[in-house]
Amino acid sequence: MNDVLHEPAAQPEAPRTAAGKPVLRFLNDWGIVLAILALILFFAMTAPNFLQGTNLVNILRSISIVTIIAIGLTVSLTVNGFDLSVGSTATFASSLVVSFFVWYSLPLGVSIGLALVIALAVALVNILLIVKFKIPDLFATLATMFIFEGVAMTYTGGGSISAGMPRLDGTPTVGLIPESFLKISQAPWIILIMLVVVAVTHVFLNHTRHGRFLYIIGGNPEAAHLTGIRVNRYRAVAYLIAGLLAAVGGILLASQVGSSQINAGSGYLMPAVAAAFIGSSFAGQGKPNALGTLVGACLVGILENGLVMLSVPYYSLNIIKGAVLAIALASTYYRFKKN
Repeated sequence: MNDVLHEPAAQPEAPRTAAGKPVLRFLNDWGIVLAILALILFFAMTAPNFLQGTNLVNILRSISIVTIIAIGLTVSLTVNGFDLSVGSTATFASSLVVSFFVWYSLPLGVSIGLALVIALAVALVNILLIVKFKIPDLFATLATMFIFEGVAMTYTGGGSISAGMPRLDGTPTVGLIPESFLKISQAPWIILIMLVVVAVTHVFLNHTRHGRFLYIIGGNPEAAHLTGIRVNRYRAVAYLIAGLLAAVGGILLASQVGSSQINAGSGYLMPAVAAAFIGSSFAGQGKPNALGTLVGACLVGILENGLVMLSVPYYSLNIIKGAVLAIALASTYYRFKKN
């Protein structure tokens, strides 16, 4: 009898719980934007130069390469894949394009075109391992990450390549890196390239039949196969796009640095992963998407830029960035469930 009498007392909690759902849903859908606005407000108050136009352009320029690589990773995520080799692909492409300039004195268009085509070897190996041999994406791309990281280092002799440096056998080089190549990593060109990549990918994924097929495969590959979608072919296309955009990122990195550096692209893997995963909840989409990836990259870029302006020691940057990204991811993947 006492249990029956006390049972209605718990009912008033229901309205509060129901009222909390829209708030949690709003935070889940727009948490990234709120985090960006909070960071902008904080850094604007603590770093007087943060909102200056030149600094905002610097932020956009700094996230351009990360965003382009992350967009490729996003496409692989649409088919429920995961490409860990994008950093190695960027390093490989960077080494190739600079070597074509310095070692072989090839013209601009030929050097970039060859670097893109040869760097796609990483994607082709990924496709062979994943589609043909049925190795899980994570393990296959982990293997190719190490393989082509080693290929790039072997190709360059474990060192950097820059104008005036002799080849591995000591042969002098006379090739120069074209000024026009160095300019593509400067504002506004690199920002425009980033925006074009984001826009084209957004249209492809959301407004074409092929993009919708990628999402269908990522949701249920068996059902996609039964409806007549060529699952393996589209998975291969996703990894080709991921490899191509990673190679583009590597070429822009070479333009930005003006040389080829050891493992230059490896530092872009984790920011790209963070941008792609954080952006999956943007505007309540709940799936990998190009616009969300751009917003996720903005979050990472604003955070890093603001911390540098506040003179936070470099050895502490990863702690703060990791904590903020963990909070952002928690808001992304937390789902309010009815008990």
